[in-house]
Amino acid sequence: MRWTLKPKPDTQKINALQNALQVEAGIANLLLQRGIETYEDAKAFFRPRLEHLHDPFLMQDMDKAATRIERALANDENIMVYGDYDVDGTTSVALMASYLKTRTDKVTTYIPDRYEEGYGISYKGIDFASDNDISLIVALDCGIKAIDKVAYAKEKGIDFIICDHHRPGDTIPDAVAVLDPKRSDCNYPYKELCGCGVGFKLIQALALQEGKTIEDLIEYLDLVATAVGADIVPITGENRVLAYFGLQVINGNPRPGIHAILEQIKKDTLTITDVVFIVAPRINAAGRMKHGDYAVALLTETDITAARKLASEIDAYNLDRRETDKQITEEALQQIEAQNEQDRFTTVVYNETWHKGVIGIVASRLTETYYRPTLVFTKSGDKLAASARSVSGFDVYNALEACSEHIEQFGGHKYAAGLTLQESNYEAFKQAFEDAVSKTIDKRLLTPEIKIDSELHLSDITPRFYRILKQFAPFGPGNMTPIFLTTDLRDTGYGKCVGEDKTHLRITVAQPEANPIVCIGFGLGEKYPLISGQKTFKAVYSVDENEWQGNVSLQLKLRDIKA
Repeated sequence: MRWTLKPKPDTQKINALQNALQVEAGIANLLLQRGIETYEDAKAFFRPRLEHLHDPFLMQDMDKAATRIERALANDENIMVYGDYDVDGTTSVALMASYLKTRTDKVTTYIPDRYEEGYGISYKGIDFASDNDISLIVALDCGIKAIDKVAYAKEKGIDFIICDHHRPGDTIPDAVAVLDPKRSDCNYPYKELCGCGVGFKLIQALALQEGKTIEDLIEYLDLVATAVGADIVPITGENRVLAYFGLQVINGNPRPGIHAILEQIKKDTLTITDVVFIVAPRINAAGRMKHGDYAVALLTETDITAARKLASEIDAYNLDRRETDKQITEEALQQIEAQNEQDRFTTVVYNETWHKGVIGIVASRLTETYYRPTLVFTKSGDKLAASARSVSGFDVYNALEACSEHIEQFGGHKYAAGLTLQESNYEAFKQAFEDAVSKTIDKRLLTPEIKIDSELHLSDITPRFYRILKQFAPFGPGNMTPIFLTTDLRDTGYGKCVGEDKTHLRITVAQPEANPIVCIGFGLGEKYPLISGQKTFKAVYSVDENEWQGNVSLQLKLRDIKA
């Protein structure tokens, strides 16, 4: 691990903010690192308000989108809500369909089949709309590059409204409206919304035209918070507000579908991390193992009994997904070792039998293991399809763009993308991708990095410090869980390896002039020799709470240890 201590903000600024807020210097330091410099900034950060959300009509084409939907409602047109099969896509479709169904019964939903149609807008979906007298398609979390598909729909007399958040190409589709904050001609103040977030801005605009307020839309925020977490977008600005209030809905009064999932996991209060690792994989499993329609059905279901039945089916898909993912990951690791390609700057593997629904997860696992920009390919019809994942700091989308002559279709983000190509181009692409990455990547990025917010003395870690720290949540990109460094530590003599296979480390650390504190280090069992025999060491960690037999105490969650 590479340890990187973030630069310390200006001392005068720390003192000024410390005095304004009456907090410890350590808290002021953390706030300044997050761009919070004044009392007003801090108030908005610690006490998000729905009024902090921007006017939806600041988004390019929002007026056109709202006007076209109002016309469809007035004329009793059939509307199709179309979205991708992942969490962002299915929550987006559930959000838009749920809202529109409060105003018309002429709404149908459509999720493309991952295997037959692939990612994004499909000709099959447009044909379905044409065959069913649908005159308006609202596409969410996809469509920004669907130039030919939108033109095809237009020939059939079908209008498109696109709500996307992916990077546009050189040409924008000729749709009635294209809502995407990443459009170069869009002056919307916040650029990092997920697909469901863009969909929420559209229903916010429609609600405003109805004379309603943001308060009337709170019930939809459980879906938005789930998408914000699952899509790993920055939890800053508007996303922070949406996630903050969305978590309140999830923990207080979620829709029946989410309620049914929460009953399965039996956890009292969910954080955004719980949403990412517990709720999102279940929703995703439907599109991975069966069909995204199951996820939309669950998220739009209004009857709790029916929702429980759907949640049970989806839980079974999730168990199946976990087994498949585990098996393919093992096969991929074996393939890498057999090819002896550990010296490469990239990891690219292919097996025609691998399940297309889990190659994205496998790519993430391989990235964790070898820490290289990674592509996992499988056969998809007569072509190869791949999921790409990157390492922190490297833009895999740009690397794919550099190899576009070998690719049929690709799209995505800086850290995650998907693509298809002809099998005959596989070897040429693999080499081109390796060349593109090797020429552009900073070699330091190939070693995992722990970014440390600041150095603490154990005596700084008080109940009051932790109470304020908890209010930094929800955590995520742009507002990660604070990581601290402490040096000159010793184990008090109770350190040991724990867990069934003794892979975890549990120690009680002491430092001069501070009370001892318990630490848990998951997967750090091999570091035991560094702390044994009263050796001094340094550690990086986050501050956490441990509850045992009704007693709650502070503990350190170790990330790494060095002599």
